[in-house]
Amino acid sequence: MFPGMNPREMQKAMKRLGIRQEEIDAELVIIKTAEKDFVIKNPRVSKVNMMGQETFQVVGDITEIEKNETPEIDEDDLATVMEQTNCTKNEALEALQSNNGNLAKAILKIQNK
Repeated sequence: MFPGMNPREMQKAMKRLGIRQEEIDAELVIIKTAEKDFVIKNPRVSKVNMMGQETFQVVGDITEIEKNETPEIDEDDLATVMEQTNCTKNEALEALQSNNGNLAKAILKIQNK
């Protein structure tokens, strides 16, 4: 953390300041945002508690995945919407796409027409 400082001395200093650090054995970290997802492989995750405030520090191999504007619609989802609402395949597809693939919202949209 600080160049030239002995790790043991650093631990003592952190303890005096009320800072606790815990390593977490994580396999994968995913941070989702509205525009993209950040996938962190081989992460080294530390949970730091400083005066009751918990924060996480994540270091690893980061990949950014852009989100598609229209989600890929599964045939099973289409069949479910069609079965629940007695609608056409095109109506089910439109409802699923306009609700980002959310089955419940798609069904409600068609039922509330």
